[in-house]
Amino acid sequence: MLECLRQGGPVGGRWYSLIDKVWLEQTLRIGAARVIANRGSPGVDGMDVERFEEHRDEEIARLSKRLRSGTYRPQPMKRTYIPKPGTNEQRPLGIPTVCDRVVQAALTLVLEPIFEAEFSPRSHGFRPGRSCQDALNATIRHLNEGRTWVIDADLKGSFDSIPQERMLAQVARKVADGKVLNLIRQFLEAGIMDGLTLSEPKSGTPQGGVISPLLANIYLDELDHLMAQGGCTMERYADDFVVFCHTEAEAKQALERLTAWTALAGLTLHPTKTRIVDLTQERAHIDFLGYRILRHTGKDGRPRFLRLVRPKSDQKIHDRIRSLTPRKAAQALEETVTELNRTLRGWHAYFRTAIRNIHQELDQFVRRRLRSQRCKTNRIHCWGNGTAHRRWPNAFFNELGLFSLETAHVQYLQTHRGTTDRRAVCGKTARTVRREGWPT
Repeated sequence: MLECLRQGGPVGGRWYSLIDKVWLEQTLRIGAARVIANRGSPGVDGMDVERFEEHRDEEIARLSKRLRSGTYRPQPMKRTYIPKPGTNEQRPLGIPTVCDRVVQAALTLVLEPIFEAEFSPRSHGFRPGRSCQDALNATIRHLNEGRTWVIDADLKGSFDSIPQERMLAQVARKVADGKVLNLIRQFLEAGIMDGLTLSEPKSGTPQGGVISPLLANIYLDELDHLMAQGGCTMERYADDFVVFCHTEAEAKQALERLTAWTALAGLTLHPTKTRIVDLTQERAHIDFLGYRILRHTGKDGRPRFLRLVRPKSDQKIHDRIRSLTPRKAAQALEETVTELNRTLRGWHAYFRTAIRNIHQELDQFVRRRLRSQRCKTNRIHCWGNGTAHRRWPNAFFNELGLFSLETAHVQYLQTHRGTTDRRAVCGKTARTVRREGWPT
């Protein structure tokens, strides 16, 4: 199959026999390994990943047999909700059973190479070898090249709004295997169990499904190519995207095309969150993938685009640190540091390219919270400053092994010092930050 793709694909561009590759135990095993690595919650049947792993061989053999005989049917997904950062809203997720996740992973393994061959290079989300940082690096590069009129777009509930028939038609352009199309349809139409209530979705691909990101990319690929044909540059990560233009007129025309396409595709642009931004203006900004890209003119008169942290993302990490460092400590300091390190390392892995003062300020906030905790434990009337700073200096926390975001950020900059497009990778060097008066 992969060799056929390397030679240009099948005659006529459509694949007629794929289900036999999905039900292969070898494919299901690879899918199972991915599901087990991701862990995750059990579905409506209560089976968790650990229990599946104990009986992996039997479960895979059973799934393969049911797929071959045509008796496989996905179970309803379990509805769960997670908070949206910075709001009081809840984001709905659909959690398939572990067995259904394995079949979806196997199906993704078979379909992904077929569509990857034609996906736009401007699409980054949930694709092999691509990441959020790639999309952010491209964003800085476009701005430095003068595409400073930007459409900061927001799709309302895109995963839940995509018309299922239109999505299946997009898949059917490349896939003619009726059994594979029917299997995708079954996953789309699987019920959702919310408590004791079972509902049947009429549109969308539920967030939480293994195959959902691929289906969303297939559906939105048409938009990627449409914007490219119109002469604009778009960078997209799943349903989060920005469009770069040279002039205001170009941006307005691009927004008209974007609005027309979303209406035809059954999607909706958020009326208040979608806007055209002129990034030639000082302090103008766009929010993309948790970052805030801000225009700043240095003392040398040259414009630069800084990578800050979006306020909602910043609020989320501060709230998380507060929850781990209550004034009345219920555990040993070493245990608190261990939990903090887990959170701080994860945050740094994603926001490592933000400017240095953000890492420094967050370090200070963490230490201040820990000092305040120490004061409460030792009955000292202090809130983490002054006396507490002298009693528990930074070196005290370093000896405890507290992860330092600033140190990790400096190490990251040093590692990428030889990168050709330094500004695209890091947004701003520590030396430039100091020269332009930003706190370091």
